Amino acid sequence: MGFYVDAWDPGFGVSLDSEAGGPAEPSSAKVDPTVEVAPESWAPIGPPPGLSRPETVLLLDGVRRIDGSIWTDSTYAPLPGIAGSYAAGVVRCREGRLAEIASARIRRGLFTASPDQQDIDAGQGITYEISFHSGADQMALKAAMQSSLLELERNIATELHEDGALTIVDGPLRGPGGSPHSLGYVKTQKKRYLPEKLLGVVGALRSTQRTPIFKMSAPWERYTWYLRQPGNEMAPWSGIVRVECSGDLPVERAIELADLSTATLPRFASSTVKDPRAPHQLMPIAGLEKQLRRLLGDSRLLHRRLLTASTVRPLSLP
Repeated sequence: MGFYVDAWDPGFGVSLDSEAGGPAEPSSAKVDPTVEVAPESWAPIGPPPGLSRPETVLLLDGVRRIDGSIWTDSTYAPLPGIAGSYAAGVVRCREGRLAEIASARIRRGLFTASPDQQDIDAGQGITYEISFHSGADQMALKAAMQSSLLELERNIATELHEDGALTIVDGPLRGPGGSPHSLGYVKTQKKRYLPEKLLGVVGALRSTQRTPIFKMSAPWERYTWYLRQPGNEMAPWSGIVRVECSGDLPVERAIELADLSTATLPRFASSTVKDPRAPHQLMPIAGLEKQLRRLLGDSRLLHRRLLTASTVRPLSLP
């Protein structure tokens, strides 16, 4: 039996998430593969001849980090919380020009279920703003932090809208509705959305080709398709990404965006020389993430500041 080695550096996970099932694990999402063509007519689709790329492409992403796990000295009982930093930004790419960071913002938050907790002043203008949540376990607190990051991303995307620009969101789209000029870019494949008989079309894709679009409802409606980024085509799913757009768009506009993705996304694909997640990772996104992590500051210094700002006395016992 033959085998293939995932091109990703193992430190960054895998392009096919086996823990979530990958393409072998069917999703519970409702899928309609008849949107563009009938299932029996499914075949790889390349960039249409003469298709013009957008002059401006905006790429959106965010990063987050836990700076410290805390226990609040609550009136009721010690409750857990996390103090974290998160940042989001946009990199602008224009034809014939160098990529530039158009916006980058950082926030710090204290996520806890404790009703008595207040903001944490860590000194030198560093404040972790309180954010109350009913869930008290680590998973719920991390989810709350992720929600705050997504909200920051949405705000930046709305404010930086440019006529004629195509916006690419690193990861799935952030919710229903959305801009008619936005694409979600999913690098890791966690579930199988297509019927087994159509999966062969995905494996047959060549560089810059896509599948026909299909509609998916989970938990909101969106149009989506698979595309193969330039790279090793020997492995059936090597370089495969899933792209999506709003399900509220007319089908004709969704097909236009799908075609546009075949002419736009491959130009930003990374190489194994430059990125451990090649070719899935987009080079402008990699540069943006690096800058955003720099903005978060030194994690060790921030952890020490949290320790200094903490209440130096025993926690109350129930």
